[in-house]
Amino acid sequence: MRCARVFMLAAAGALLAASAATGTAAAAEEGDVVVFSTEVAPLAVYHDPHGCQKLPPAAHVLTNRTDRPVTIYADPFCLTPGLTVQPGHGSHVAPGSGSFSA
Repeated sequence: MRCARVFMLAAAGALLAASAATGTAAAAEEGDVVVFSTEVAPLAVYHDPHGCQKLPPAAHVLTNRTDRPVTIYADPFCLTPGLTVQPGHGSHVAPGSGSFSA
């Protein structure tokens, strides 16, 4: 009987931890990253971005409308040191910048 109670408590704890982690991940994916390239090109909008995203070749300004920091990288694989853009802020993007991560 005692083993069953310990098992049930462990299972309930694992379920609670899994649901908390799922809620946190869903909350972290809210918002958009908007990238302006030129006056003749439409805005590139990344809805609820996650992971490494390649920037358009002519990217000029990145706006972080998410609820977490976004990092801009010089390479297309998010490997080089990057510039962090806080939520609600934007940054000019150096010509040829390769990617961002959220």
